[in-house]
Amino acid sequence: MMNIIKFNPIKKDKVWGSETWVVSDVPGSESVLSDGKTTLRYLIKEYRGRFVGEKNIDRFGTEFPLLIKFITANQDLSVQVHPNDELARARHGCMGKTEMWFVMDSEPGAKLYSGFKSAISQYEYEKRVADGTITDVLQEHSVKSGDVFFIPAGRVHSICSGIRLAEIQQTSDITYRIFDYNRPGLDGKLRELHTELAKDAIDYTVFPDYRTEYQAKVNDAVSIVTCPYFTVNTLDLTRAYHRNLVKYDSFIIYICLKGSCTVRPHKTVLFKSGGEQVNIMEGESCIVPMECADIDLVPEGEYGRTEVLEVYIDNKNFR
Repeated sequence: MMNIIKFNPIKKDKVWGSETWVVSDVPGSESVLSDGKTTLRYLIKEYRGRFVGEKNIDRFGTEFPLLIKFITANQDLSVQVHPNDELARARHGCMGKTEMWFVMDSEPGAKLYSGFKSAISQYEYEKRVADGTITDVLQEHSVKSGDVFFIPAGRVHSICSGIRLAEIQQTSDITYRIFDYNRPGLDGKLRELHTELAKDAIDYTVFPDYRTEYQAKVNDAVSIVTCPYFTVNTLDLTRAYHRNLVKYDSFIIYICLKGSCTVRPHKTVLFKSGGEQVNIMEGESCIVPMECADIDLVPEGEYGRTEVLEVYIDNKNFR
């Protein structure tokens, strides 16, 4: 039986701050085990459905379908949008990019943009990009720790300064940069804009609310986002907690937001397999292979409390 897996983080400096990719199958940025050579892609090819689930092999082949990041914004990110699957395949031969954000920390007054606050046409979009007023028609949201935003492909968005968050997304590195404050990149040159490409990728629909509401609980799994690409739950734990997710035919990713947590095969699985447990601290994550998706989460550390995000693909309800 496979073991629970941790990868070496991939750190990326950005002109606006930094990203840490903790689970990635993006070409050129593949997650690697501590041995320095075993990649996420190799594990999928070697173990296939035992690792990611047979239905995920049917859907995605040997490409891992999710990318997990921690983002630290010291300055505002660009205003941007991502294409959906259909457009991304036609233009780039890859998946589109639907994502979600879980705000871990924020400075007083921190904000982000998600969606339009009033209806605009493609003509007005081009005009506002040209004169630098595109943010005037975006919905601004003040944020605090624990806030959740679901960003489907096509929704214009921007993370602003003073925010640290976890991002769960489809495996795609396609971003259409709409507006970037006339800011030079790390190479000193103005960063490329994709105004024309973005125009046809944008969903111009205005929604009454863009923030995801949920009721926090202790020692229970709380669903915060569910869609065909990923399901995300939050777990605030003060004691050992058993999770059996075998029915979803999927790997599970655990992302530690606060404290530390031991993730171990449930005692019946452990007895059969001799599988190893792992510990994840704040800012770390691990992958539970599908074949041992019956596990216990145990809070560790000085206060015996931890908060984690649980991520998997719901192949039972989305097919």
